[in-house]
Amino acid sequence: MNYEIVTVQEKRVAGIQIRTQNSDPNMGRDIGMAWNRFYSDGIYSSIPGKCNDKSIGLYYNYDNGVNGEYDVMVCCEVEDTVSLPDDIHATIIASGKYAKFVIHGDVKQAVGEFWYKLWAMNLDRKYGFDFEEYQGKGELDNEEIHIYISVK
Repeated sequence: MNYEIVTVQEKRVAGIQIRTQNSDPNMGRDIGMAWNRFYSDGIYSSIPGKCNDKSIGLYYNYDNGVNGEYDVMVCCEVEDTVSLPDDIHATIIASGKYAKFVIHGDVKQAVGEFWYKLWAMNLDRKYGFDFEEYQGKGELDNEEIHIYISVK
């Protein structure tokens, strides 16, 4: 898979969060349900101060992954100073060096294939903040997705 090394500036993101792990047989379903909830329950539209029309799937871990667990956040980038509703979680994607991949296609299939191939790569990963940035076309069967993997 082709990628370029880029520097990402710090981003404040806001949305909903779940905790999961790769060994959980319900992981894919749970992440899919979070995405569905983000849009169907009006969460995306309720978030003020969006910086753009892109949505983000963020994977990160603040506590070294107890039992392999990590946090998944379905979110969007927001202005630093915006006040958020109580039920919206916010975090900061750390600035730093990332491997940037660009993929196209059906959202579920293309992203799933990407992660499968990524796990087989010999990439010097940092396991910090990894995220998928959906470019906002709104075409689930033909989306452009930029994926950023934190690297050392």
